[in-house]
Amino acid sequence: MSGLRTAQSVRSTPEGLLWEPSERWVRGRKGDVTVVDSRHPVLVWEPSLPVPQYAFPRGDVREDLLRPARNPRPGAHSGSKIFYDLDVDGELLENAAWTFPGADLAGHIAFEWFGRSGRGLDHWYEEEEEIFVHPRDPHKRVDAIASSRHVRVSVDGTLVADTHRPVLLFETGLPTRYYVPREDVRMDLLTASGHHTACPYKGVAEYWSTDGGANLVWSYPEPLPAVAAIQGLLAFYNEVVDITVDGERRERPVTPFSAMLTQSSRRGRGPA
Repeated sequence: MSGLRTAQSVRSTPEGLLWEPSERWVRGRKGDVTVVDSRHPVLVWEPSLPVPQYAFPRGDVREDLLRPARNPRPGAHSGSKIFYDLDVDGELLENAAWTFPGADLAGHIAFEWFGRSGRGLDHWYEEEEEIFVHPRDPHKRVDAIASSRHVRVSVDGTLVADTHRPVLLFETGLPTRYYVPREDVRMDLLTASGHHTACPYKGVAEYWSTDGGANLVWSYPEPLPAVAAIQGLLAFYNEVVDITVDGERRERPVTPFSAMLTQSSRRGRGPA
């Protein structure tokens, strides 16, 4: 990860954290209450997490809403020792905030994101755009590019999609995803599942299941502007389906989703 960043921008701590100042205006809310409003956040990468988190100067945080944690989580967040419960309108959220260890990040507070951990602040904004799950990594690219490649997708030996007009989505650290127009997909083989996930780079996705597995197909009905080209198109998890591109069978990649997809299919559910 650190090799993608410049020595001038990213700093490290003796505790193994990487951090970088950000010039984005970031706000976090719990319901209608703004808990943090900062024009001087820092991005922090923990060794055990592939995505960044924000930490904020104490002066940008509603510290009057924080209480010393009743049941702190020793060992969490790279050994952080100070945790806070968040009290908003009488609702107490345990361990919703913490300070990172070490002198470099002293005076900063980080928060849980509801979309990632199921607790914490439930609305986040960079400038005027709402973001989901976790901050966007400034050292990661996501490009959606229209193509004329011949893409075929099979599930358990059944051809489900066949197109010469895919949109290829290239996302740093993940396999290429092939987004296919619905007219080129056997929609009669898919069942809408009601499952949804959120992505800070693409938006909110809806899912379909097949006889070969739960929630293997997804689409972004209203993607974020940077990837508008994938709007309404369908993509398949390369990890568990067979994809052929211009006559060449692509190997199934192994990604952080692989084990989750296998387990969720056994349970009859989709990935979280």
